[in-house]
Amino acid sequence: MSRVGRVERTTKETSVLVEIDLDGTGQVDVSTGVGFYDHMLDQLGRHGLFDLTVKTDGDLHIDTHHTIEDTALALGAAFKQALGDKVGIYRFGNCTVPLDESLAQVTVDLSGRPYLVHTEPENMAPMIGTYDTTMTRHILESFVAQARIALHVHVPYGRNAHHIVECQFKALARALRYACERDARAAGIIPSTKGAL
Repeated sequence: MSRVGRVERTTKETSVLVEIDLDGTGQVDVSTGVGFYDHMLDQLGRHGLFDLTVKTDGDLHIDTHHTIEDTALALGAAFKQALGDKVGIYRFGNCTVPLDESLAQVTVDLSGRPYLVHTEPENMAPMIGTYDTTMTRHILESFVAQARIALHVHVPYGRNAHHIVECQFKALARALRYACERDARAAGIIPSTKGAL
């Protein structure tokens, strides 16, 4: 059974297309107009082994906020769509990823209930190119709201803003990959005592 999601989101501020295949090989084609964000979405696809297409045309003449936010919302919706009924998946996933001096710990529950806990070092550099570093939390909030997952992201230490953000996306990719994978011992079973996720 194919686990593919496709979402188009159009507002007066942005036009977004996201396609994701959870059982891909990490083929990525991303263009948002925000270079560092493209780099992070590339990490998500490649390390998650998700085939990922993202095409966003946003009001970058204002700033990057709407482009980043609406892309994250569409990505979360496409991810939820691709998950389908969640039968036979592991449901939980976690990963710890170092990137030089930075470390990210990510744990996910594909629970059907959106919740985010996010911590990262204070006093980070405010910008990475045109990417506002305060948007990382907002990306995760937006993704979680639409994907309807519980996500805990903790960066206990780090110095370089690029590394701090990138290790979060790499760890997120791996945690999502592990949670999405099919459990051979649970074929046909929804991993919940409620009988639904």
